[in-house]
Amino acid sequence: MKQTDHSEKINYIVTMGFLSAILLIGQVGMAFLPNIEPVTTLIILYTLTYKKHVFSVIYTFVLLEGIVHGFGIWWMSYLYIWSILALIVLALQKIDSVILWAVISGAFGLSFGALCAIPYLISGGPGAAFAYWTNGIPYDILHCAGNFVLTLVLYKPLLPILKKFSDICSSMPS
Repeated sequence: MKQTDHSEKINYIVTMGFLSAILLIGQVGMAFLPNIEPVTTLIILYTLTYKKHVFSVIYTFVLLEGIVHGFGIWWMSYLYIWSILALIVLALQKIDSVILWAVISGAFGLSFGALCAIPYLISGGPGAAFAYWTNGIPYDILHCAGNFVLTLVLYKPLLPILKKFSDICSSMPS
């Protein structure tokens, strides 16, 4: 293996780990606010910047979530929920509209509980899934509002910073 290949792999691993840690720190740091956190906004921005490489960030973040909070049935939903968001962003990545991304972010927050109910549907049936989802609707509304506002506020200042960071990381000498 050439030295440049080795350096590029190390750079990739460190960058993806750093971005994952920022997700966890952002979520844990804002845990005192119910369902208001920057994870959705950051995953949108990470996907726009790193494209398909965002899945390394997502699954590292999900693993860290399990380590910090435990591996309950809720954790299984995180394995697909954040990937759904990344796939939506990849499908719409050519659109550069703060309003669009804020609406998508808000809609994602509003649908979060329904998406999280899928493991409960499988393990406990429709009644369990419905009970889980409806019990969390007030939190989904907060999640929607928080996501919308955070994306509206953070999209424009953070996207150029992430793109610049991506350029710096990809052009580092070996």
